[in-house]
Amino acid sequence: MSKIDRRTFLKGLSLATAGAAITAGGIKLTAAEEQAAGKMEMRTSSTGDQVSLLGYGCMRMPTVDGTRNGAVDMDAQHRLIDYAMEHGVNYYDTAPVYTGGKSEGIMGECLSRHPRDKYFIATKMSNAWGDHSFAAGKRMYQNSLKQLKTDHIDYYLLHSVGSSIESFNQRFLENGLLEFLLNEREAGRIRNLGWSFHGNRETFDYVVSLHDQYHWDFAQIQHNYLDWNHASGRNVNSSYLYNELASRDIPMTVMEPLRGGALANVPETVARKFKERKPADSIASWAFRFAGSHPKILSVLSGMTYLEHLQDNIATYSGFVPCTEEELEFLERIAKEMIEFPLIDCTACNYCVPCKYGIDIPGIFQHYNKCVREEKMPMSKADDNYRKLRRAFLVGYDRSVPALQQANHCIGCGDCNPKCPQNIDIPKEMRRIDAFVEKLKQGNEF
Repeated sequence: MSKIDRRTFLKGLSLATAGAAITAGGIKLTAAEEQAAGKMEMRTSSTGDQVSLLGYGCMRMPTVDGTRNGAVDMDAQHRLIDYAMEHGVNYYDTAPVYTGGKSEGIMGECLSRHPRDKYFIATKMSNAWGDHSFAAGKRMYQNSLKQLKTDHIDYYLLHSVGSSIESFNQRFLENGLLEFLLNEREAGRIRNLGWSFHGNRETFDYVVSLHDQYHWDFAQIQHNYLDWNHASGRNVNSSYLYNELASRDIPMTVMEPLRGGALANVPETVARKFKERKPADSIASWAFRFAGSHPKILSVLSGMTYLEHLQDNIATYSGFVPCTEEELEFLERIAKEMIEFPLIDCTACNYCVPCKYGIDIPGIFQHYNKCVREEKMPMSKADDNYRKLRRAFLVGYDRSVPALQQANHCIGCGDCNPKCPQNIDIPKEMRRIDAFVEKLKQGNEF
């Protein structure tokens, strides 16, 4: 099948949405629409599954009021899942702690409307936050089966390993939990067993070394063109993670292909360079193409809460074209330029919330980063548009984050720091942003 123009493809998807009948099984396309859409890129797992290169991340969901923490809009979520399913997306990644603990139950409701052999469920042993006992872990696992309305889990992960070898041993080895999960794999109730990684290289190497003993079916890593060679803080370059896993023939799923949205909402000077090369392609599609261009990548997760994002990602991975060597070199130059911008490395994973003092940590970082990316930071009274930018920053801050949840209410307790997979010193950043805001309010020079 010949590859069609991206705009034509997206237009075809939009027409399909408008004209197709929505049923319990999803949106039914005509034969012509199916041909125009192309086929979703599939990758083969270590157990022979044909997995869609585009995976559906279920950490974030559409809300009734459009806010990040609002009630989930179930009608919208059903439509998104049905549409994804109809267009070849068959990998759905959730966890007991996602969406305030509601994600598994919601996904169980959404997915169970479809034949069980048409999709793969990935969920996690999220015992990093709370009780590490065997009994608590077993209850979490059994509850996942119940919430997801299934008798087996296709891809089960030890969630967020990497903080330390000691922590890994306490969470999974010393309590007998990994042995239990291995037995569940042997019984077929877990079909693939792996882990997701945030942390330091020493712990990563240790967990990888256990492959000979336990045989990891897959692993999940943070992988994008910024983290490939320029991981920040205590994080590990994804080039190292990828190559170490690939050398052992361990397939990988990808989280944060957009680095929490930072690679979709790039600074305007960077955006212009992308548009000069491919005017019809979205900025995000470059990051998704990069992530999928590595052959041992099984599925690239995207938290799609809007239909246009889902359609754009389907367009990227239907009739998929990997990055050329020249494009990879271009993305490396872009990465080097991106690290010069003073962004906070927040990916809005929400692991740091709720804060016991009510601080909206992700919301504060999101507003700050948005102003940096859009080159709308009021830095000096010498700038001709300083007053306009100053007002826009302060008004936007008040609109984005309620007054009682802003940075000035942070007491610096540090409880949030161990929860941050990006290793951000959150109280330090809160103090810095609060000082910046106070200077703006007072109209002081920087």
